[in-house]
Amino acid sequence: MEKSGLVLEGGGMRGVYTAGVLEFFLEKHMFFPYIIGVSAGACNAASYVSRQHGRNQKVTIGYVNHPDYISYKNLFLKKELFGMDLIFDKIPNELDPFDFQAFTAAQENFIIGTTDCKTGEPVYFNKESYARDILTIIRASSSLPFMAPIINFAGKALMDGGISDPIPIKKAIKDGVEKSVIILTRNKGYRKKKSSLSKLTRYFYKEYSGLINAIENRYKIYNETLDYIEQLENEGKVFIIRPEQELQVGRVERSPIKLTQLYEQGYDDAFRLYDELGAWISQPEYSIGKSSREAVFT
Repeated sequence: MEKSGLVLEGGGMRGVYTAGVLEFFLEKHMFFPYIIGVSAGACNAASYVSRQHGRNQKVTIGYVNHPDYISYKNLFLKKELFGMDLIFDKIPNELDPFDFQAFTAAQENFIIGTTDCKTGEPVYFNKESYARDILTIIRASSSLPFMAPIINFAGKALMDGGISDPIPIKKAIKDGVEKSVIILTRNKGYRKKKSSLSKLTRYFYKEYSGLINAIENRYKIYNETLDYIEQLENEGKVFIIRPEQELQVGRVERSPIKLTQLYEQGYDDAFRLYDELGAWISQPEYSIGKSSREAVFT
């Protein structure tokens, strides 16, 4: 059982907000024993776990104008709006290497949420068992409906983890986390509306009734989860970091200026809330590593 944990929402390019928060945490050598994320949240968490300062900003904002990063041409030809091969193969293996060794050696329990297309239910993978396949799993968790193909892994057809469990707080609680720090990528008061693409969903994914049902009910799951989280927040059981300023960034934003502003907003919000967060965790015990000098909330 872990006393504290970090729960990360997805949100496409809005995830640069989370990247800014995690960069501040990295600078403070601040880590949680349990981390769970979906989609963009999982992407950002991977570089946080591997202790790679500035990497999330570089691979998200730095490559946003690459012709294959976000491409409507690729959406037409390959059914991929985001260049998944670029993001989950060429960048981490060649252009801006992901530190697999540091990631594997990290002590944090890192969980990634995906959605089973057959059942529509969430499927979770942990770093301890699947470190070698981390890029494939995060790719599956980030494969948005209509924007990326289904990923086949571990005998399952998988897609965006945000469909079935958009903010995996209940999974964290089930795993024994007593105090969760939740990073959201929407302003307070936001609620998702019902999708208008029901007919298209039923046609496009006609072989996957579970996925169809999950997509059509996604807005309900998301809104119910937010209601639950806000109840926990009012009871002092979770600590939420969310954008305070009105968002100017969408899921597929391509403006480096807007993305950088949101990244800096995440960093600044983490800085502003740092002392309050420390007090909320109630004077946590710190475990100082001999070489890394990292403060770990236990």
